[in-house]
Amino acid sequence: MCGIVGIVSSEPVNQQIYDSLLLLQHRGQDSTGIATSEDNQFHMVKAKGQVREAYRTRDMRQLLGNVGLGHVRYATHGSAGSEEEAQPFYVNAPYGIILVHNGNLTNTRELTAELYNVDRRHLNTHSDTELLLNVLANELQSGISGLSLDADQVFDAVGRLHERVEGSYAAIALIAGHGLLAFRDPFGIRPLVLGRRELPGGSGEEWIVASESLVLESGGYEVVRDVEPGEAVLISPDGWMYSRQCAAEPRLVPCAFEYIYLARPDSVMNGISVYDARLRLGNALAEQIIAEAPTGDIDVVMPIPDSARPSAMQVAQKLGIEYREGFFKNRYVGRTFIMPGQAVRKKTVRQKLNAMSTEFRGKNVLIVDDSIVRGTTSREIVEMARSAGAASVTFASAAPPVLYPHVYGINMPTRRELIAHGRSLDDVAEEIGADRLVYQTVEAMDRAILEGQDRVTELEKSCFTGEYIAGRVDEEYLAWVEATQES
Repeated sequence: MCGIVGIVSSEPVNQQIYDSLLLLQHRGQDSTGIATSEDNQFHMVKAKGQVREAYRTRDMRQLLGNVGLGHVRYATHGSAGSEEEAQPFYVNAPYGIILVHNGNLTNTRELTAELYNVDRRHLNTHSDTELLLNVLANELQSGISGLSLDADQVFDAVGRLHERVEGSYAAIALIAGHGLLAFRDPFGIRPLVLGRRELPGGSGEEWIVASESLVLESGGYEVVRDVEPGEAVLISPDGWMYSRQCAAEPRLVPCAFEYIYLARPDSVMNGISVYDARLRLGNALAEQIIAEAPTGDIDVVMPIPDSARPSAMQVAQKLGIEYREGFFKNRYVGRTFIMPGQAVRKKTVRQKLNAMSTEFRGKNVLIVDDSIVRGTTSREIVEMARSAGAASVTFASAAPPVLYPHVYGINMPTRRELIAHGRSLDDVAEEIGADRLVYQTVEAMDRAILEGQDRVTELEKSCFTGEYIAGRVDEEYLAWVEATQES
């Protein structure tokens, strides 16, 4: 679920991109990279770790140019610890292209064979971003007539890319001498937002594309719109913007997990406020709790900070039960769900959260979290609540049970890892140590996220239902992914 940003400005973009990546840090903490374009020359810095520690003054000084892009990585393919897998990726022909990507391709085996055997292109990593870059480069090269490159040729190349590539992808690329290209897969699974600000005196426009709207607003940009599913946007170095729909049958089906957990609450995606969606998820969850669990003996409702807080507040309000903050969060530890490796996630839960015994002692506690995936975090949290003196623990999830692998950019690839897969509700409650467990239903989740607008009518929710919309995702493919991840 990486975070990406691209900027075309009238001034150097290195600081703007750095500031934008700080705002997107919640989307990935494994590695980061920035690339800028100065005339026809690229400058690039990539490093492991988080943004604030990754870049030095000497790095920023070398990132010259008024056009650039940046990336924070959350590993779903390749090695989380390898700097070679960090984005951006670069190819020198045609023209020179640098690309960053948020999402996950599902036909990597077929594309790898095609690129090697047909296109005669060499791949140096196992990253699907390098695959996507080489497909784009190949389609651009095959569509060039003469020495020039115009917007229509670029959009035709993206159209051919859509025909070859399967899965989820929101991508931003720099094309040397021609500006910044942004495009989104035909289902719009991963987010991408377009923004603009006027130069003083009306002398021109500056542009930004990013994973979340909060980046635009923080930088003083007007949110123009979301990049449409299948659409490509090309922005020249001097600020001219061109766009075209490049997919034959685009269909907007954004990922439900963006609204449940991944995105920051102060973002708006596809016209839906993330914060408002989480409030509505809390209202729906409260109705489910009333239907399934006796609430008369619950003394207090507590959230797992931060993403569950809006839902927990609504649960408390709906149930008429006191809302308290019982877990204190250390904000200098990353999000445990996106930590690489189960052992690291388990260790980090205790470093990230501390249970205040004065809020737990002798109380029947209802804990609300945004979701339960592997169960590692939930188990540790229940143990912490009991150690702090809770008399009983009811655990509620604002998301439905995660039963199937997510193959579109979230690292939940194996069914064996998912605590709800193959277990009953009581089994999961016992596994995490809770007295009672309540899950949101899929139908209620849909209603809560989609309420109040008509732009989005369906959500990508394969991890809850097992119904995959993009690519040929069947039992053979899932078995291959699991074998790859476990090897």
